[in-house]
Amino acid sequence: MRHRVGWCIAGDTEITLESEAGELRRRTIAELYELWHLGVEDRLPHSAGGVTWHARAGKWMAQVRRGDTDHHLGLFENREAAESAVAEFRERHPDTRIRRLESVRRNHVRCHDEETLLAQRARIVDVIESGVKPLVRITTASGKTLRCTVDHALFTPEGWCKAGELTVGDAVLVADAVPDPSQAPVPPSLRRGIGVWTSMQRERLIKETDACHLCGQDFPREQLALDHVVPVASDLQQALDENNLAPACEPCHATKSAGEQALAQHGGKVAKAVPDQVVAIEAAGEEMTYDLSVEGPWHNFLANDFVVHNSYNEESGRYRELQPVFYVPGEDRKLVQQGRPGKYEFVAGTEAQQEIVERSMQESYIQAYERYQEMLAAGVAREVARAVLPVGLFSSMYATCNARSLMHFLGLRTQHELAKVPSFPQREIEMVGEKMEAEWAKLMPLTYAAFNANGRVAP
Repeated sequence: MRHRVGWCIAGDTEITLESEAGELRRRTIAELYELWHLGVEDRLPHSAGGVTWHARAGKWMAQVRRGDTDHHLGLFENREAAESAVAEFRERHPDTRIRRLESVRRNHVRCHDEETLLAQRARIVDVIESGVKPLVRITTASGKTLRCTVDHALFTPEGWCKAGELTVGDAVLVADAVPDPSQAPVPPSLRRGIGVWTSMQRERLIKETDACHLCGQDFPREQLALDHVVPVASDLQQALDENNLAPACEPCHATKSAGEQALAQHGGKVAKAVPDQVVAIEAAGEEMTYDLSVEGPWHNFLANDFVVHNSYNEESGRYRELQPVFYVPGEDRKLVQQGRPGKYEFVAGTEAQQEIVERSMQESYIQAYERYQEMLAAGVAREVARAVLPVGLFSSMYATCNARSLMHFLGLRTQHELAKVPSFPQREIEMVGEKMEAEWAKLMPLTYAAFNANGRVAP
């Protein structure tokens, strides 16, 4: 069995969806699951036909074609009567189709920038049924409630926190609208002036190779822009504060700028996540739960107005017995680190070092797994017994990504002679990246070739 790591919520939890125009609507996560996987009922009938004017008779003719048969419903003095006859026929002979509409798979959720707490939108990647699980009910001072599992991650003023770690009196972040400090649009001349000033700080504030504050990856200076962490339109007072400037790669900067243009405003207010004190936490029974996965860069969304984290799918030692598959470095794994911190390299180990690594790991793995089996045989719960298993135990997970996200991953977690930006990943994650790269090269050879031609930098 696999387990969704991150959170699981009750089926009646309402998810806030947002259109491209910023319009909000709500659906329960159980409804989203059904629409996502089972399709939307297309209520247009199979039957064709309708009402036409019969010139020879001087009356309105009603007819319906259903399947291969034409049904003539008669001639009528007025159009309303003919249309009524057609509607009555279709009501007596319902015939609807079930089909999955592509628009359902393009739904976006309302999410929040985790730095500014301002509202954004993110595309839904998947909706998952997670099985029957025990729930807790969290109630806040404003009257908002959420039923979720204890491992559900909620956003708080101090960062992410699992529901099971919250106590009464803690604060969680919920959706709200606050006064907009910059309701009036920024004049074009002032915006241009801010842009010129920001450009003048670029050489001084961006290193030759620096990290994007949004995605965390390293880029050369020419591929970075200075980004206003708190947008200019949200707080004009911070527009000329260099402490509000941070490097951002071109793709992340474009995405963030587009989102800032679509900030939801109403009545002089802007959508923002605000603290709400927890006043009660109580058990809420067991029932079917659901998960949602959304696209970045902000992996969160609103569930009953609570800002919650999205999930990923990993094998769980809580719900199944883990198998004795362990990692032992091969002879090609360099074992010895040389050099000072921040500027070191790995070199091959001696035969003696290779022998002690293999022997020590195998003996430790065998002993740990024997203790694990011993506890299971004695009736100890799997979630307790697994604590003795070492980090060398193989795990597996399902993850989804688009080509651009995979390129970012490969640029960060693999070394390559064509790379414009050097990377120094741990060998084990690089091995994972190499296998992913090999499969991707087969599936998308043209995109893969363009990635290498571009210095292994994602567009």
